[in-house]
Order: sequence, then structure tokens, then C-alpha cells
Amino acid sequence: MSRSCIQSRYLWAVIAGLLLASSFPNIGIAGLAWVAPGLILAGAIGLRGKAAFRIGYVAGLAHYLASLSWLLRIPVPTVWLWAPALGWSALGAFLALYPAVWVWLCWKIFPAKLTGEGAKGPLQNCAAQFLAVPWAQRVLWAVSCAALWVGLEMTVARFLGGFPWNLLGDSQFRMLPLIHIAAFTGVYGVSFLLVWTSLSFMSSALVILGRPAMRSVWLGEIILPMLAVATIYGVGYEMLLRPEPKAPELSIALVQPSIPQSLIWDKNAEADRFKQLLALSEQALANKPDLLIWPEAAVPGLIRVDDQFRQPILDLARSHKTWIIIGADDFTPHPGAKTFADCDFFNSSFIINPAGEIVAQYKKRNLVIFGEYVPLTRWLPFLKHLTPITGGFTPGDGPVPFHLDNLNVNVSVLICFEDIFPHLAREYVSDDTDFLVNLTNNGWFGEGAAQWQHAAAAIFRAIENGVPLVRCANNGLTCWADAHGRLKWFESTSHDIYGPGFMIVNVPVLAPGEKRAPTFYRLHGDRFGWGCVALALLQVLRAFVRDHKSKPSQPLPATNS
Repeated sequence: MSRSCIQSRYLWAVIAGLLLASSFPNIGIAGLAWVAPGLILAGAIGLRGKAAFRIGYVAGLAHYLASLSWLLRIPVPTVWLWAPALGWSALGAFLALYPAVWVWLCWKIFPAKLTGEGAKGPLQNCAAQFLAVPWAQRVLWAVSCAALWVGLEMTVARFLGGFPWNLLGDSQFRMLPLIHIAAFTGVYGVSFLLVWTSLSFMSSALVILGRPAMRSVWLGEIILPMLAVATIYGVGYEMLLRPEPKAPELSIALVQPSIPQSLIWDKNAEADRFKQLLALSEQALANKPDLLIWPEAAVPGLIRVDDQFRQPILDLARSHKTWIIIGADDFTPHPGAKTFADCDFFNSSFIINPAGEIVAQYKKRNLVIFGEYVPLTRWLPFLKHLTPITGGFTPGDGPVPFHLDNLNVNVSVLICFEDIFPHLAREYVSDDTDFLVNLTNNGWFGEGAAQWQHAAAAIFRAIENGVPLVRCANNGLTCWADAHGRLKWFESTSHDIYGPGFMIVNVPVLAPGEKRAPTFYRLHGDRFGWGCVALALLQVLRAFVRDHKSKPSQPLPATNS
């Protein structure tokens, strides 16, 4: 293959990867997600093995470096100025392995080998060889590639603690009729539809290229995914049009202090930022809400030992006769502990009743690698020098429902990025859960795309579990989504989602004694996703067995006898 051809393929891969990144906020052109996977795969047509892997890797690297560029906004001390760029490039390089594996395996499982060799140009020859495969096998291949994509998303959500950020389906968070399928399949069903459709578009283009005289033959490549999308969209649209039954509502005040991360680390600024938080809360409480919520890490100190912070919060609840949910750090001493070095620390949330009593605590379970803990330090102690964090948190044990007894309301709290994990959030919902709450601090990333990307993922947790989701953030996106994913967000007086202020929301809750009808996803979890994993593994295994059988046998060496 000529050098110019290789360079053009890499350029194609970069463009396709950037188009995929552009389907997510803040650019957010959702339609690009319907074509980008097919474009990435088309860049490796006629290639197999390492060559196809490299094309996928280049596309994945372009996608992740562009869509995760908000990591460069993390404020760090001068000595750590290189840390955000290192973390950004390392994470992008790791995540790019997933689309690389996808491209490699997609062409591995294709029923025939596309070489591009022949009398015509390489692309036309590939198209002719593609069309030589029967239609049913091409359809099965496209479905298998979509299943393979879902299988890799299932892996990235779990491997090494998981980082399911910007799953392909998240790009469609505004397409409510379409994404309602997540109540059955999780977000993975949306990803499957996007990839299946995108590969069908690619197949149609190859059909047109291979048989330009047959004007309508390409319709056979897209008819099945188009019917599936139309059916799902129609059913979802009809469900959105159904009138909502009248339900009791809970008035909630969401406080967004918009504290820069550099001030959160500044011990000298603790008193001032806490006063600002109390002042915003007093303004919000003038609306007499039933519940006041502060974001993750809103309290500067340890609430159970720092009386200067604990007492004003308890007094706030007592004087206004309201419930308060806050984000704060906590600790548990080891037996015989004498200093804080002998304690486990937790990223926690607390609920305080109208009598000014702390009645329950939830400890965050899924910690941010290199942000809240450093892995493998027992065996690789040098790793702790690769991050500016000076300590680490311990993960909690499980969900802790918060019961607002006098209001007969049950709430489950997720902290930070826990609301991007479909399988984790499902564990927090039971048949008497009124709504989910997410406390987060995206002030780490300034005023970037992270806030919108995080919220786009979180919306799916509401649809998957059939419950409203209330999000209280330090600097955005403070918002709430109903059980159908309809989103309403906070804007400051200057129409800025990142600024300080508060938001009053009225969230529907269950009537006394009422139980919530479970969605299929809440009952059965990732059955669709695991089904895709099984199909993908079967097809990959068949491909390896087929290729092994097709290898010519090596003749035995001659012997002197």
C-alpha cells in the first residue's frame, strides 16, 4: 500500500474521530453519532489485523482527546502544571484502545476478506467484494458489529473501576422519544441502534459504489434499522404524549455556590466560602422548600468534628424546619487510632432533619482513580507522586436510603460521577424510591463541556429506572429530569449555568402507600448488554476458528531414511 494511501486513511480516521467527538456536548450535533462509527470502520476497509487496529486507534484517540479536553482545565499548583496534560493524554490513549479493538474485530468477523485487489481502484474493488457476500450475512455482520460496540461499552463501564463517560447513546440525550428504549435496554440499546444504523449507511454507500446503475438496491441495506428506529421513536413519542397522573410534589431548593476548585483547596478561604453558601441557602429558604440540597464537598471541614461548620448547618435546619442534604467529608478511626493518619476518610453525604439532627449518612462507593485514590501504591509506591492529591478516600459499602419520615419521602444519593454508571445507579432504586439525588462538584473543570456531558449521561439513569433525578452541582449542571428524561436546568441571573445561585424545583413523589411500577431495566438490569456480549463473543470465536481452518497445512519436513 502506498505511503499517500496510508496517510489519507489516517487523516480519514482523525476526521471521523473528531466528528464522533462533535456529537457530544458542548458542540452536541447529535446526528453525527449516526454516521461516525461507519466512517471510522470505512477508514479501515480492506485492512485486517494490526493495520485495522491502528486506524481505529487513531480515530479513537482523536475522539477522546477532543471530547475530554476539559481535563486540561483542572487547576493544580505550579509544580503540577504538567499533570492535567499527562492525565488527559494517558486517559485518551487508554480509551482509544476500545475503538481500535472494535475496528480490528469488525473486519475480523466479516464473512469475506476485502483486499481491494482487482482491475478497478482499491475502493471499487472492496465494494465489489463486499457485495459478493449475501445480503443476510451482511445484515448479521452489521448487527454483530453493533453488539460488539455495546460489549466494549459494557467493558469500559466496569474494567479498572469503570469510566463510562460519553457512551455513544449519551449523545442522543435530547432525543426523548428515541432514548425511551433505555427503560428496557439501558443506554446500551441506544448505542446499538446508532452503530447498526451507521454501518447500514456505510453498507449503502458501498452498494451505490459497487452497483451505481441499480438506483434502489441500497434500500435493502438500511430498511431493517430504519424500521427499528421508526418503531422505537413512534412508541416513545406516544408514551411522552400520555398525560401524567396527578401526584404530590416535593419542593426542593438546589444551591449552586460556584466555588472555584482553587478556593476549595485554600484553607484560608474556608470561612468566606462557607458564609457565601449559608447566604445563598437563606435566600433559597425564603421560598419555604421542603428540602434544601448542597452539592458534593460543599462543607469545608469534617462535619462531625468541626463545630464551626456543623452547628450553623444544624441551626439552619432547625430554624427553617426543613430537611437538608449536604455533601461533606467524613472519617472513621482505626482501632487505637491517635491521629488522622490512622483513619479511613470518606466522600459522604448526610441528611439532617428539621429538628437539626444528622439522621443518616451515605459514603461514596465508586471513587475517581487518581482523583480520590491512587491505585496499587502498596506495590508501586512511586504512583503517589504522579498526582497532586495528598490523601485518599475509602469506598463505602452500599446504598443508604434517606427517609424523610414526616414527608413520607424516600431518596437515594449518588455522589460525583456515580450517576454515569447504569448498573450502579440501578442498585439505588427500590419500589418506594421517590427520586434519585446526585451531588457533584464539576468545578474541577472550570466552565467547560464536562458539566453538560455529565448531565447528558445522568438523564439516562432517570429513564432506565423510571424515577426523577435531581442534580445539585457546585458550578453546573444543577438540574432535574423527570422519569421520561425531560430536563430543566438552573441558570444564574446572567443566564449562566456555571454561576452562583439557587433553583427551586417541584418534583413529583409517590402518594402514601404507593409503589413505583418497575421498568424492565430496573428489574432485569443489563440483559440486553450481556446478550450483545454473548453475540459478539460467538461471532469473534467463529471468525478465529474459520481463519484457523483456512490456513494451509504446513508440509512435513523430508526425512532421511
